[in-house]
Amino acid sequence: VQLQASGGGLVQAGDSLRLSCAASGDSIGSAVLGWFRQAPGKEREFVAAMAWYNARTYYSDSVKGRFTISKINAQKTVYLQMDSLKPEDTAVYYCAVDLVRNVDRSTWSRPDTYSYWGQGTLVTVSS
Repeated sequence: VQLQASGGGLVQAGDSLRLSCAASGDSIGSAVLGWFRQAPGKEREFVAAMAWYNARTYYSDSVKGRFTISKINAQKTVYLQMDSLKPEDTAVYYCAVDLVRNVDRSTWSRPDTYSYWGQGTLVTVSS
């Protein structure tokens, strides 16, 4: 599976941005797709995830209510709509996929759950 993330950029606090992650290659019908981020000098942090097979979602507390994960099946693309952005949201955002059907949402926030990763897209939020 190849993942191509895009949509990052420089915005001001309070603005919105939508990230995209297009998947190609193997079937992702049973997959969980996740978004993570990594700020300079910090560990990779879970943001949101969605099960492709039933659209169930899971968010970190830091983005809940501001970010929305969604998908378009035909395009094999998952989106991350980011609203009310804050300077602390500044990071490189990565999408990742776990091809094995995984109904245990408690594992969706762990980077080691995911086998394939995109290249990352930079989001910078100025104050």
